[in-house]
Amino acid sequence: MPPEPAPAPRRTSRRGLAIAGMIAALVAAVVVVNGIWERNSSAARLKETTDAQAVPTVALVAPGTNTAKSYLDLPGRLEAYSRAPIYARVSGFLKTWYVDIGASVKAGQLLAEIEAPDLDQQLMQAKGALASAEAAESLAKLTAQRWQALSGTNAVTKQSIDEKNGDLSVKEANRKSAQANVDRLEVLSQFKRVTAPFEGIVTARNTDMGALINADSSAGLALFVVSDIKKLRLTIAVPQNYVPSVPLETRVKISVPEYPGKVYDGVVEASARAVDPASGTTRMQVVVNNSAGELMPGAFANTRVELPRNAQALSVPAGALIFDQKGLRIATVDANSKVALKPVTIGRDLGQVVEIATGLSADDRVIESPPDGLSDGDKVRVVKGGGSAQSTR
Repeated sequence: MPPEPAPAPRRTSRRGLAIAGMIAALVAAVVVVNGIWERNSSAARLKETTDAQAVPTVALVAPGTNTAKSYLDLPGRLEAYSRAPIYARVSGFLKTWYVDIGASVKAGQLLAEIEAPDLDQQLMQAKGALASAEAAESLAKLTAQRWQALSGTNAVTKQSIDEKNGDLSVKEANRKSAQANVDRLEVLSQFKRVTAPFEGIVTARNTDMGALINADSSAGLALFVVSDIKKLRLTIAVPQNYVPSVPLETRVKISVPEYPGKVYDGVVEASARAVDPASGTTRMQVVVNNSAGELMPGAFANTRVELPRNAQALSVPAGALIFDQKGLRIATVDANSKVALKPVTIGRDLGQVVEIATGLSADDRVIESPPDGLSDGDKVRVVKGGGSAQSTR
């Protein structure tokens, strides 16, 4: 029996292995390519998301016009329109006083009397000196007349006549001096009666019967203080940038704590027309009618000044302002959603709203609250803003 032939080589198995290897390599390549593509796609999406998040989101507001009234609220202090501290002109002791605090007085009314014995003695002495000077003048006048009558007889010399006339002139001067001293002391004696300088209220009395009075002691307390309270002064300090808006004759509303809800009218009567460098304000005086006597001198008061409207002024929220090394600016957005920073100047600061004097136009789109680090040309994403900024004070 012949032997069996040897089996043929398994070419089919080797081919299958090659095909399988190729398939595996293809799958691996697909996996690698897919991973690379996914990674690139994720990186692109991440970049897109990052870029989108890097663009700030802002809200816009349109510049508003001043359609509402604006006010300036300031504190003030009421003072009597006329106030006179009354000091003694003569020294002595207070004999008596006739009016106390709160009393109404008329001009020239007697307030108190001072007993001044020293002044009385000086007046008596001056009158005695005047009588002596008058007697000396009378004698000198008679003597001069007699010597003048003898001038034509050659009994006396011209020199003697001139001496008698000169002596008469000296005696006349002495008499005038003594008369002036008497007049001065008589006028001074009238100040023993302390009187009111004008009609008003006695707001202070700082003396009593028997008190020692020193003349011209203006450094100490006044004997009395008389104040005219029918009309009061109210002093307010107006910030420098508001001074042009508060001219003379401006109406002022006044309120005081003791009468809540009640409003008094005043008028700006005078301005210092100068700025206090310490406070940056100008002192203004308001006149208040107090015929009812409800307001008191020295009292604190709140004032409200209505400011004139400026139809041309544009207003923006105070948060829209940018302060940096380049000055005061406002961020606006153009049609391409890019930032444009505009330098501006402030007309009036009304608190939450600021009036812009220059640098802004009515059609500008203002960023309501600009983020930090915003620069010219930056891209922004715009969301619905708060409308327009109106002055509501």
